[in-house]
This record gives sequence, structure tokens and C-alpha cells, in this order.
Amino acid sequence: MINAKGKTKSVPARNVDEYLAQTPDDVRASLEKLRKTIKAAAPKADEVISYQIPAYKHRGLLVGFAASKAHCTFHIMSVAVTRAHADELKGYKLGKASIQFEAGKPLPAALVKKLVKARLTENEAGRTYGKRQ
Repeated sequence: MINAKGKTKSVPARNVDEYLAQTPDDVRASLEKLRKTIKAAAPKADEVISYQIPAYKHRGLLVGFAASKAHCTFHIMSVAVTRAHADELKGYKLGKASIQFEAGKPLPAALVKKLVKARLTENEAGRTYGKRQ
């Protein structure tokens, strides 16, 4: 898509496959691994695009991920889960409810599964993203 100034602009993705297709190969490989791990940990979660990033829903938003020029981000979408796993997250650059990582250094699958399962537990209990935690 070309904007009014004649510059190429990516088209917003309608699904996760389209989102990933717009990323560089190394980023795509890392995010595909993350996607596979999320799906394994939450097989009943729906895969969606929310806030223009891939996300998973199960009784509310569960987790998501994104790519930027400088890094990849795994959105935990829970301050409480981020705090509860602070020791395991040492060494990563953290937001309030997200983890940044380099495409060449994907997050360990065991850690991702643990965080997704913690989010599933929160959502099952009715504590979903967007509510005070």
C-alpha cells in the first residue's frame, strides 16, 4: 500500500499469518516458535489480531506478541504474572506486562508455557487483561 506521500506502508494484518509474512525471516522464525509454544500451552485459545498484533483469547485476552525494528516482544498482559515470575525473568528487558527479546535469542519454551498457563489460570478465575490487578 502506498500512502499519500508516495511511501510504501504495510497493510494492517487481518490474521497472524499475514502479520508474520510482513516480518524479516529471522524475526518470523523466532515468532513462529513463540506462536507454536503458545498454541501448545493454550490449545483452546483463539488466535486473533488485537491492537494490530497477534494475540490469543481465552475468557479475555491471554497473551500476544509483536515485532519491531529493534526487538520482539512477548506480551504477558498481566502485571501480576510478570511480578510473580520476576526471578525467572531476570536478564530480560521487561515492561509492566511484557518481555522484550532479540529475534536470534527466542524465549525458552518452558518459560513461555509457564507464563501462558499462569495467564490461563488468571482468566479462568475472572482476572483478565484490562481489569485492575
